[in-house]
Amino acid sequence: MFKRNLRDCQEFVSCDSAALRELFNPLKDDMKVRYSLAHATVRPGKITAPHRLKVAEVYYVLCGKGRMYIDDEESDVKKDDVVYIPPMSRQRIRNTGKKDLVFLCLVDPAWKPAYEEVIRD
Repeated sequence: MFKRNLRDCQEFVSCDSAALRELFNPLKDDMKVRYSLAHATVRPGKITAPHRLKVAEVYYVLCGKGRMYIDDEESDVKKDDVVYIPPMSRQRIRNTGKKDLVFLCLVDPAWKPAYEEVIRD
């Protein structure tokens, strides 16, 4: 059985400036899944740096509200919204609320640094 508590996952600032805690990654953990799962937080008034992944990603919003930008599209997001981000899409998310914007990030296949690129405007 694999079990891990969020509090046991070390928080770090990702290259796009979100506060992340990697819940699991089969490249590091002994799991027979293709995807990785992380917990992300964007503080009030902040926006992540524009970036893209070579692979697909899904956000599931746990709490807060924000504005999601994918290529030329944008949409408000809130608790219980799911957003699919196609591979190689320019993406970023802004916290438009007064509380933390918290969401899960599912990456398939599992995230690794070589898959991510920060876009410098």
